[in-house]
Amino acid sequence: MDTRFSSYGRASLAPAPVNRMMAEFATGFRDGVDINLGVGYVNEQTIPAERLVEALQAVAAAPEQFRQAFNYGGAQGSPNLLRSLHRFLVTQRIGGLNEAALARTQTIIGANGATSLLEAISDVLAPGLVVTSDPNYYIYCNTLERKGFRILAVPEDSDGVDTDALERSIAGLGAGADEIAFFYFVTVNNPTCSILSNARRRRIVEIASGLSRRFDRRIPVFFDLAYELLIHDPDVTPPESGLLCDELGIVYELGTLSKILAPALRIGYLIGSPGPLLDAMVQKTSDVGFSAPLMAQEMASYLLDHAVHEQLQRVNAGYREKALAVRHALESALGDFLAGVQGGRAGFYYYLSFRDIETDTSSPFFRYLTRCTGDAALDGPTGNPLPRVIYIPGEYCVHAHGDRVAEGRRQLRLSYGFEDVPRIQSAVALMREAACFAMHQQRAR
Repeated sequence: MDTRFSSYGRASLAPAPVNRMMAEFATGFRDGVDINLGVGYVNEQTIPAERLVEALQAVAAAPEQFRQAFNYGGAQGSPNLLRSLHRFLVTQRIGGLNEAALARTQTIIGANGATSLLEAISDVLAPGLVVTSDPNYYIYCNTLERKGFRILAVPEDSDGVDTDALERSIAGLGAGADEIAFFYFVTVNNPTCSILSNARRRRIVEIASGLSRRFDRRIPVFFDLAYELLIHDPDVTPPESGLLCDELGIVYELGTLSKILAPALRIGYLIGSPGPLLDAMVQKTSDVGFSAPLMAQEMASYLLDHAVHEQLQRVNAGYREKALAVRHALESALGDFLAGVQGGRAGFYYYLSFRDIETDTSSPFFRYLTRCTGDAALDGPTGNPLPRVIYIPGEYCVHAHGDRVAEGRRQLRLSYGFEDVPRIQSAVALMREAACFAMHQQRAR
């Protein structure tokens, strides 16, 4: 018998390509042998396990401060956490925000990390055209398309989305620009880790404000700050919050504590002007779980008040050291094959562009690293293959209907977050072998 699915349910019957690829690789994954440069997990060494235990004990021992911490909470978020977040943003001068700027905004906590807030946005806003960068955050863009949205992917460079190209793309829509649902940009982009410049942030807000006035409706701009607390290159100009140039109340900033504290806390937050959009978002949180787990919120509040400054320094020092070591390995092993390298200044990704070598899942390069060449000498004996290496192919990171499809087939995202440096160096050495193998295959064809 058939099951009646919603349009989203029908679209969800087939897993997204990158999820399918990772699931296939995970089957039989051997810790200490295979090397996973695909997942965007944080490095285990950056998680302050002892401070997490301390926070749990402190919350449990102070019921007068952390009321009913093991019960349900309010859908907007823990008052303790909201106060701690604002204090953190002001004292650390995140985005140049101050108390006066935050007083004009409202902050809410997602039901299950920043991802739940992104999913909520796709539920409370009417489907339409979403303007984003190319390459883009492929996981969310896939979600949006399953929800009935369409993607307008605009090319980026080292300073983020090209705002001149953005204006040309919107002009090319003509009256169809009224179909724009919202703008969405990851300020330290995933997958490329390009950092959106302050000038371009302001220009994005100007463009969206102009469209909002033109069509007499608010067209939101969502800046996703997921990796912005991990800007570890000291020469990067400090980012400015888009909230500071928001005249119409259309700018919203998404943040997370996953990258600096612990993903398992599942703390994501959204800041923007009070109004119907945030009201709907709070109701969405209530619908899916009443509130984010209150215990985790109170633990996060404690950590923001007692440990975050030291933790930020430690995490960024660790990623800076890894970024430099991995960059040296990439230049030494792959420099003669590469056309360009992005990233390494923030977050924990490098985005590689090869001159001639294709990297998609059917390519010799990919098959060599996943030990699927069909040659036993390269794949290893049955039941005991040689070490496998996984990465995110660029074909998944560029939009299928954008201008960078051909480039994407020669690109890949490498995460240096999860694995330790010696294993990443080993993986890069295997990538050189794969590149040589791919070149030989191409010459043979």
